[in-house]
Amino acid sequence: MSLPASVSSWLLVLLCAVSGAYCLGRVRRPGGAAAREAGPEALMGFGMAVMAVPGGFGEGWRAPVLGAVFCGAALHAGWLLRGGIHHAHHLVGSLSMVYMAFMPGSGHGAGRHGAGLPLVTGALLLYYAGYVVLGGSRLVTAGAAGATGAPYPLAGDVQDGQDGQDAQDGHDGGPAEVIRACRLAMGTGMLAMLLAM
Repeated sequence: MSLPASVSSWLLVLLCAVSGAYCLGRVRRPGGAAAREAGPEALMGFGMAVMAVPGGFGEGWRAPVLGAVFCGAALHAGWLLRGGIHHAHHLVGSLSMVYMAFMPGSGHGAGRHGAGLPLVTGALLLYYAGYVVLGGSRLVTAGAAGATGAPYPLAGDVQDGQDGQDAQDGHDGGPAEVIRACRLAMGTGMLAMLLAM
């Protein structure tokens, strides 16, 4: 049994807003790179929530505002690349949001003529599908290790910017499993929005 489109859209809005709120809470915690890097994740969560709201809400301003905000976020992520390649995910996410802001449902730009560029949409779908699969496997592995009392970080756990930091310093950015689940939720939301294009 499938949910009506409006119900699934509102569930996506809720998922993204809750993820954004959790990340915003991490920004306000003292100290550490994990707290600082939660800012772009909070922005992504709230931006995705606004973008996922079903048609009729903010059609005149939504696309240009989201486009401008995430162009700025992309510039910021590009600047942060000096500190390491792990910031590339924030850059891809910001550029994806700019791309989707002008696709169907926005009422602006290329969205009036089609579903975007198939090659770009396909590449983003592959990227986020891989991100979700990898994130899900890390979450399951982390949960299994936590149940058996294995120390963090896990052997072979590739740091994706702050997972290692979160794992070692839970009070700094929050429980590692919750942070991974939050990122997984946002990756899944991005994948769902791309599939809906």
